Amino acid sequence: EDEQIVAEIMGRRFFPDHITHRTWEGFHFAGHEIRITEATDCYGAVVWPSALVLCYFLETNSKQCNLVDKNVIEIGAGTGLVSIVASLLGAFVTATDLPELLGNLQHNVLQNTKQKCKHQPCVKELSWGIDLEKNFPRSSCHFDYIMAADVVYCHPFLDELLLTFDHLCKNDTVILWAMKFRLEKENQFVDRFQTLFDLEMISNFPSLDIALYKAMRKGRMKA
Repeated sequence: EDEQIVAEIMGRRFFPDHITHRTWEGFHFAGHEIRITEATDCYGAVVWPSALVLCYFLETNSKQCNLVDKNVIEIGAGTGLVSIVASLLGAFVTATDLPELLGNLQHNVLQNTKQKCKHQPCVKELSWGIDLEKNFPRSSCHFDYIMAADVVYCHPFLDELLLTFDHLCKNDTVILWAMKFRLEKENQFVDRFQTLFDLEMISNFPSLDIALYKAMRKGRMKA
């Protein structure tokens, strides 16, 4: 079953028939052909398999995870594929990443959503753990969903990532998080994450070492 679904997920990808001046990959999700411009010199400007896993889940579970008119933020949006698919499925999306990635992110989001979505997504800078209250004030920012694909890897900002999840997540916010396990550090982050959030694995793909999680804030019923 794992191999069959993984083949279906990876089958959503296609490549250009001829060489172009821009490096891009194509994807079929939400009834649209999505073209993503990439840059091979930066981790954040490449589409990773975790993003495809999350997009596939959003498309094939649209009844239990109805995104129409929902307020969604993607952290570490990278090339923007997840944000684009969420937008095509009817969500109002804020796609965020580091300043140096925003140009390519904005290009991809605009190219693939203009005049195709109910709500035009926006692109915004978010450096994890920095100026969170200033840029995303708790009093006025409410997200129904926080989405993240492959944001946990060998980098020194895991404390800031957890702080960012904590800041953006309200009592009724749902986190959808696809993660590829590479090193023990990722397992340690999952343990720390579970001190703040109830975590449920909703899909697991051993052949890819990728798990898809759903999470909500602990103690929310008492709030």
